[in-house]
Amino acid sequence: MLAYTLRRVLLTLPVMLFVALFVFGLLSLTPGDPAVLLAGEDATPADILRIRQTLGLDQPFLVRFGDWLWKVLHGDLGVSLFTGLQVSQMIGQRLAPTFTLMIMTLILSVTLAVPLGALAAWRHNKLYDRSIMMMAVLSFSIPSFVVGYLLAYAFGLELRWLPVQGYVPFSQGFWASIRTLILPTCALGSVYVALITRISRATLLETLSQDYIRTARSKGVSNKGILFRHALKNVGVPIVTVVGSGVALLISGAVVTETVFSIPGVGRLTVDAILRRDYPIIQGVILMFSFMYVLVNLTVDLLYRVFDPRIKY
Repeated sequence: MLAYTLRRVLLTLPVMLFVALFVFGLLSLTPGDPAVLLAGEDATPADILRIRQTLGLDQPFLVRFGDWLWKVLHGDLGVSLFTGLQVSQMIGQRLAPTFTLMIMTLILSVTLAVPLGALAAWRHNKLYDRSIMMMAVLSFSIPSFVVGYLLAYAFGLELRWLPVQGYVPFSQGFWASIRTLILPTCALGSVYVALITRISRATLLETLSQDYIRTARSKGVSNKGILFRHALKNVGVPIVTVVGSGVALLISGAVVTETVFSIPGVGRLTVDAILRRDYPIIQGVILMFSFMYVLVNLTVDLLYRVFDPRIKY
């Protein structure tokens, strides 16, 4: 187990190097020159050239990439082209709202979707099953930002139960912070809940048709015992797989959701940086999310052994 963990950790290094090269190269090919935006409308070609030289944009691609990568390895993600602040500092100031939103979405999705999937499988082809599957398909088909606007209109503008914009940190009150995240969490979790519900239902249906389940029934094990003591144990591996692979969906959804609800998180920072061609911030954010995604997938692989001891590495 330890040897496998070390191998997987070492394998993440070339993956992160490829991601860094891809991100840097993609942004270099993106239309638009940040020097032109910084210089302003009345700038002369000489002014633009001077800014490009100051920022190092006149250097060859490999030179710029090597210089940026060397700084990243030393914990320096660069400086914002427009604010002059350290990128790591700007990202650190925005992490709390984004991570809180993502964690709340994960908790809501798993605690709600697994019971719904179990109920749908237990009442297969009954009214409960069809109703839950219809809601899952509908939730999976509607984009999260559309769900966000509908929730904001219904519960914020019409009923005035919850705020539709902004974020209150936990230091200013637990309930006040939770209230600002209820609608974004529901909007971001709509697709996630639908995905986990369908996977849970499919896994349980396959499990309930196994021979050992029929043997348990023949021995007089109650329906609750079959469901909770036997069937649900086999849902762990597929659910962990979906949660791990869905992190990319969660990250992209957080960017849109934060924009809809005006949450000052990393997603909103990314959108603002893209609009201004602030390359250091874009590179830093994508690199951070990529590292987080690789780390989550490594954790998922290690959790397989916890849910199913038969898995060997």
